[in-house]
Amino acid sequence: MASSPMTSSTQSPRPNLAFRQLRGKRSPGEFAAAVRRAAREIGERVSCDARYVGRVEAGEIRCPNYAYERVFLHMFPGRTLTDLGFAPRALVRGRGARTEPDPRACDPYTVQTHEESDVQRRAFMTGSTATVAAALGPVGLTLSGPAEAAALCGRRVGEAEVHAVEEAVRKIRLLDDRHGADGLYRRAAAPLRTAYTLLDAGTTTRQTTSDRLHAGAGELAISVGWLAHDSGRFDDARSHYAEALATARVCGDAALEAHAFCNTAFLARDAGRPREAVRAAQAATRAARHFGSHRLLSLIALREAGGWAGLGDRGGCEQALLRAHSLFDRGPGDDDPEWMSFYGPAELAGLEAQCWSALGEWGRASGHARLAAAIASSQTPQFTRNIALYTAELADDLARAGRPDEAAEAGLRVLALLIEVQSSRIQSMLATTARVLLPHRSTTGVSEFLEKHASLPRAV
Repeated sequence: MASSPMTSSTQSPRPNLAFRQLRGKRSPGEFAAAVRRAAREIGERVSCDARYVGRVEAGEIRCPNYAYERVFLHMFPGRTLTDLGFAPRALVRGRGARTEPDPRACDPYTVQTHEESDVQRRAFMTGSTATVAAALGPVGLTLSGPAEAAALCGRRVGEAEVHAVEEAVRKIRLLDDRHGADGLYRRAAAPLRTAYTLLDAGTTTRQTTSDRLHAGAGELAISVGWLAHDSGRFDDARSHYAEALATARVCGDAALEAHAFCNTAFLARDAGRPREAVRAAQAATRAARHFGSHRLLSLIALREAGGWAGLGDRGGCEQALLRAHSLFDRGPGDDDPEWMSFYGPAELAGLEAQCWSALGEWGRASGHARLAAAIASSQTPQFTRNIALYTAELADDLARAGRPDEAAEAGLRVLALLIEVQSSRIQSMLATTARVLLPHRSTTGVSEFLEKHASLPRAV
């Protein structure tokens, strides 16, 4: 198991007085909410709560992970981690740690070493097991075989192991947002197996640790399920979502249950089971209605709208869309789940485009898809996969709306993005668009798109 970034057991923690001073008169809970808001501003994901703030101030966390580092430097511009009361990373994690960036020299969110960037790119372009493992980072969540699994069942599970599960979830989501699922799915399954081995060990040190481990394992199952979903492995995705739902039911975690049902609804729609999509979305609404997250309920309403559209029920779809917009317009909140960082105006427009497409209203669908691609490109350029997805939706809608030249232009933009993104779902959409455009091969731009699409390497 990889070493934890926490304080060494041989060194007593020293209170972080500098960080406590920065919190000021705000309560730990209020400060944690401010941290989550700052994370959303830069497209980062952190699950900061009052307990985390307390551990920082107590000195238990001598140096934050890279996600928290970027958020803190964004919150307190002009300061270094040392100014915030943290120890140099090299002292905490060893000589191989990345050099701390100078926030006065560059934007801390965009700081990324060439080594890290190259590792991630190679991971998704080559599919190498070793390279993907490197890209996932030192999550410490792989077992070499039955003997190691058996040994793990005899040890106590504590903060280090739970932290590793949570970090695996965040890393997988980040890599998927940038590169798509095809190069990651099978490799990401190894951390999931280890997480459930930890659960089977049943030797967590206290109830709060056990609850976090169940939640982390469930979220990891959903993340791996999504990778299967996006890479066209629907049966595998269904199994992983069911695993997450079972975990939620076992530990009474309504938030995890809502997430599992939300993803199940999306999968059912894509798999051609629209009535199941509606029912799963309604179950997600029941699980989520007490959280106070309008954005979560908005997303679930869009999942339901997709199911109604698949059933050809325009009235049901429009009602769900109106509910989704009304909830979305209430704005983000502190109770929004960490995993929802992708859900903004672009995703709202993109999902609505898919509804109108399912209802056969291609012109209306293309307008929403165009809006989604434009918003995503300008506001969330780090979500490369989503930009490619919205643009692929636009190309298909334009082709079906009888605008082949514009469809081919959008399709060529998607092909350019597939240099960085591997997604069977997007490739399948492009293949459909190419079939629709075949009768228009003599139209300006269409022949170029068809030729480039024909030479595209197919996902395996």
